[in-house]
Amino acid sequence: MIEKILAEYDLNKEELALESINNGLINQTWHIRGADKDYILQKINTNIFKKPEIIANNIRLIADYLMQKHPEYLFVAPIKTLLNKEMAYLENNGHFRLFPFIQNSHSINAVQNTKQAYEAAKAFGKFTKLLADFPAEKLGTPLPDFHNLSLRYHQFELSLESGNQVRIDQSTELISFIKSQRELVDIYEVILKNPAFKQRVTHHDTKISNILFNKEEDGLCVIDLDTVMPGYYISDVGDMIRTYTSFANEEEKDFSKINLRAEYFTAIQSGYLSEMGDVLSEEEKKYFTYAGKFMIYMQAIRFLTDHINNDIYYGARYENHNFVRAGNQCVLLQQLIAMEATIF
Repeated sequence: MIEKILAEYDLNKEELALESINNGLINQTWHIRGADKDYILQKINTNIFKKPEIIANNIRLIADYLMQKHPEYLFVAPIKTLLNKEMAYLENNGHFRLFPFIQNSHSINAVQNTKQAYEAAKAFGKFTKLLADFPAEKLGTPLPDFHNLSLRYHQFELSLESGNQVRIDQSTELISFIKSQRELVDIYEVILKNPAFKQRVTHHDTKISNILFNKEEDGLCVIDLDTVMPGYYISDVGDMIRTYTSFANEEEKDFSKINLRAEYFTAIQSGYLSEMGDVLSEEEKKYFTYAGKFMIYMQAIRFLTDHINNDIYYGARYENHNFVRAGNQCVLLQQLIAMEATIF
């Protein structure tokens, strides 16, 4: 299979060394080492991304714009095939993309210090800033309603009507807490109607592993662009707050280890606003802390909804996996709410 894909790019498998990279959650990835050049090969997960052509078109539109307007920016676009296509397709095996490997760069899986948090936030902010004048409406939507909090809450309510009653009874405390924070949905719906909020080109998956760093741990560029689409800045900032501020991630079962660190929140805010401070409206900036609550709350809802619906979306590696995840995120949200008065 790999040999046929590489042939689409005029590469000979016999002259290359392939190494599987297993840190991605969605796509299957390989590091390809050659005599003169290295590459990254990815197979697109079409169970998640139903229309990979939308992703390919989005990346090409952004690449062309940045090349024209900001040629100095490091943007890692896919290499075209010999037939000048954005992806290679192999019958019964799916869609593949080949990227240049950026030498002297690395990614990390978990934030280890505030400099990393600052640099990542700055890099995501710069990406959106450079595309501030790009017409976001030209981009397709690879994941419709991905960060639609109103829809997620509605799905949660439906699960309470038709889901597993045993699991509903088990989850009464979490259900009560989520219902008590219903105002976060109301605020989101106000944002959608607020002319001060603008839809921009946003990444929608701002975990730290989607930034390339150099040896000095300066942020080089944003990668993994499959989820790039029109959206609000609260999606990108919110996901950084959700995933950078606590040493314990969403898989942690011991909730006493969940500790939201104010200095990491400050690093995210400083890094992002160093690029986006002049782009965001003053009204938008008032919702910076809300962005974190928005994303943590939405993830708690999604985990609990899936638990009640018998793990049909995320699956479960052990009994009550999504119940634990939901509880984890509810604790993180409680900590952010408690800390909100002391952050500024």
